[in-house]
Amino acid sequence: MEVAAVREDGEGRVQPGIADLIGRARAGDGEAFGELTAPYRRELLVHCYRMLGSVADAEDALQDTLLAAWQGLGGFGGRASLRTWLYKITTNRCLNARRAAGRHPASPWDIPGVQPPAPTRLGEVAWLQPFPDALLDGAAGAPPGPEARYEQAESVSLAFVTALQLLPPRQLAVLILRDVLGYRASEVAAMLDSTVESVTSALKRARASLQRQPAVREPPPAGSPAEQAIAARFAGAWQAADIGALVALLTDDAFIAMPPMPFQYEGRDVVAGFCASLFGGGRRFDLVPTRANGQPAFGAYLRAGDGTRPGTGLYVLTLAGDQISAMTRFDKTVLPFFGLPPSLPSP
Repeated sequence: MEVAAVREDGEGRVQPGIADLIGRARAGDGEAFGELTAPYRRELLVHCYRMLGSVADAEDALQDTLLAAWQGLGGFGGRASLRTWLYKITTNRCLNARRAAGRHPASPWDIPGVQPPAPTRLGEVAWLQPFPDALLDGAAGAPPGPEARYEQAESVSLAFVTALQLLPPRQLAVLILRDVLGYRASEVAAMLDSTVESVTSALKRARASLQRQPAVREPPPAGSPAEQAIAARFAGAWQAADIGALVALLTDDAFIAMPPMPFQYEGRDVVAGFCASLFGGGRRFDLVPTRANGQPAFGAYLRAGDGTRPGTGLYVLTLAGDQISAMTRFDKTVLPFFGLPPSLPSP
């Protein structure tokens, strides 16, 4: 099949050498296929994460996408850009994963030596995982289309990704393709083998669902002195088990969530009580800073009585002005995503 001119969305220019790479890849050249798809892999991984809420599931979906693209390259005629074609495959692979039965169930309480307080509510997104900022580098891809409604930082925040997971699969796909990536309704309809009318209806319902979510207050700019100051105060208070200093950092409606455990605690005093239970019996922790979802985060390591410091989990902070509006605690299985060790050397 002759390959039509392949262009980047919105740029209107032919990519030099793209047709040659496609021809070589169709002939079985794996290196050519890798070169052809390499510019898109990071942004496609982020797309999978937005749709699935899990780094592990996103990596699996990306591998499924690349395999499908390799096997289906003969059917690519260049009428849409290569990027759009890859997004179509990726989106449909993610939809299949979302619809699969038996997604990750909630886990039981897993903090040894701590009796869980009665939760304020139970979370619905047990499979949520944090996304390392290191993987966001180079993930912006082509600029979003003019109809995009969300900035890159907001579209990967924990609050936004969590809200996405509560949408029905088709609404989720349409909202990301339209409001995050800025594809036109006709392009989304082609990706989903649907109609413009169906896409428009699904987008309307998805937007209405997101509008019912609690409003998110503006955090300080990522990496700014204001953000760094809040993170430093949190780390100091946590490592000193200073409940008073922690309380001073929290908004009135602050909450803590702990996927894959469903327990959630809401309200400054309730969160403070939960933290006090963690520090009970003289338990103390060391924190290692990192970043997740464009937000400050810390790997947590218990100062054990035998001198070891095993990892216990990862905390991601959601900031509102000069305070913390949410803490999301993930279990220790996510530490490798951030290049963090399973334990720290003995002091």
